[in-house]
Amino acid sequence: MNKIEKLLQEWRNAQPLKQDMQRRMDQQFMIDFNYNTNHLEGNTLTYGQTKLLLLFGKVEGEALMRDLEEMKASNVGLQMIKREALDMDRPLSEQFIRDLNNTILAGDFYKTSRDGEYRYLIHAGVYKTRPNSVITPSGEMFDYASPEETPSLMADLVAWYRDEEQKKQLSVVELATLFHYRYIRIHPFEDGNGRIARLIVNYILYRHGYPMIVIPTADRRNYLDVLGRCDKIVGFLPYDGANATIEQVQPFVDYIAAYIEKKLQLAKDLIDGKISVIIETEVIADDPAQLGVRLGVKLGVNQIEIIKLIQSNRKITIAELAKSIKVSEVTIYKNIKKLKNYGIIERIGSDKTGFWRVK
Repeated sequence: MNKIEKLLQEWRNAQPLKQDMQRRMDQQFMIDFNYNTNHLEGNTLTYGQTKLLLLFGKVEGEALMRDLEEMKASNVGLQMIKREALDMDRPLSEQFIRDLNNTILAGDFYKTSRDGEYRYLIHAGVYKTRPNSVITPSGEMFDYASPEETPSLMADLVAWYRDEEQKKQLSVVELATLFHYRYIRIHPFEDGNGRIARLIVNYILYRHGYPMIVIPTADRRNYLDVLGRCDKIVGFLPYDGANATIEQVQPFVDYIAAYIEKKLQLAKDLIDGKISVIIETEVIADDPAQLGVRLGVKLGVNQIEIIKLIQSNRKITIAELAKSIKVSEVTIYKNIKKLKNYGIIERIGSDKTGFWRVK
């Protein structure tokens, strides 16, 4: 937390950012956040389609209408939480959370049951009227709060948050993390709960002068695993989850804190001129050779291996690449230069502390 506080102070001292820098940062975050938060829930739009849709309102290639609607609605929700967070005279309310759910779901819609046997209507912005649950990796059914419990638990959650925000006994990181966890254990809506949780985390961060964060879809397994570890500590009764303590969810606090520290470090690098844009999405191609096909260039065996190794370890060194592929470092440097010229990879940050990105 000490490192976060130091980076945060540097971030606040740099405000306001230059207009062009702020615009680029906001635009890239808009794309990265909406793409990842929706992909975590199964949206099928590609990163390129998401970017084209949000920047230009256009669609390229095949896409499900529902996915397009939800991606656009998600961005409206993002703008909503930013506006609401800046109004310090308006505390967080249940009504705002319901309005946010109604917005990101883009209205009522039908959904097919898990077994595919029937369709049912999802009521946007309305607390659930039927039980919801999830099947754990071990095959067990994990139940969230019942429809009957939900209104009182949500009222308690919002009252707790408003009280804790005033008391300031929890750090902003702890407050955002614990709200996310308690909210998810209630799961108040029939759909959109994960997206709402991540939006409210950013509402809390933005409200208290932190940059907002992205939990990448590539880290979905770790994200769910750490929530599962907390469930085992907290207990599986919905009431216990809705009243979890900060000590019980420490693994999740550490997880979220790591992303906040990473974002603050990237923000510092942006301000210091070490990078030109903050990118929080890792777009991985299933077959690196197809990158060359799309660009009209023939990639060599070593170049394809370099891409694969970078995809699996963004901080891999030249020496490690040479050792893995069993070629000289000179050969690696030559192939890296070609891949950069092709526009396939780039280096973010310095040679010592930066990382590779497959474009």
